Amino acid sequence: MAGIVKKNFDAADETRPFEDGKGRLDLVNGERGAVGRAVFEPGWQWSKHVKPIAGTDSCMASHVGYIVSGRMKVVMDDGESTEYGAGDYMEVQPGHDAWVLGDEPCMAVDWTGFSDYAKRSS
Repeated sequence: MAGIVKKNFDAADETRPFEDGKGRLDLVNGERGAVGRAVFEPGWQWSKHVKPIAGTDSCMASHVGYIVSGRMKVVMDDGESTEYGAGDYMEVQPGHDAWVLGDEPCMAVDWTGFSDYAKRSS
């Protein structure tokens, strides 16, 4: 076990592109699991740009993260919804759709939900 670990998302252990070039997920792996930084481009929506990869009706990942920049709307399968913006902490349970609001990319860092997110099956 290392006493200090340093990794940079710009040299991620893995990068997963979203459909239609609407963003990407950069993952770094640590002893406690993967941490992801996602860049969602304007026009990105989970149901259009990740659903074809995930193969589920809604996002089944549980997210705990932080919005670095941009804005995103999240709508749960039961209709509950909220908007997140730069500086917001987020917790989102499985069973939701999400999309970018406005003309600025949304960048998010997630500690729990990105290890299998947008992962193509072999």
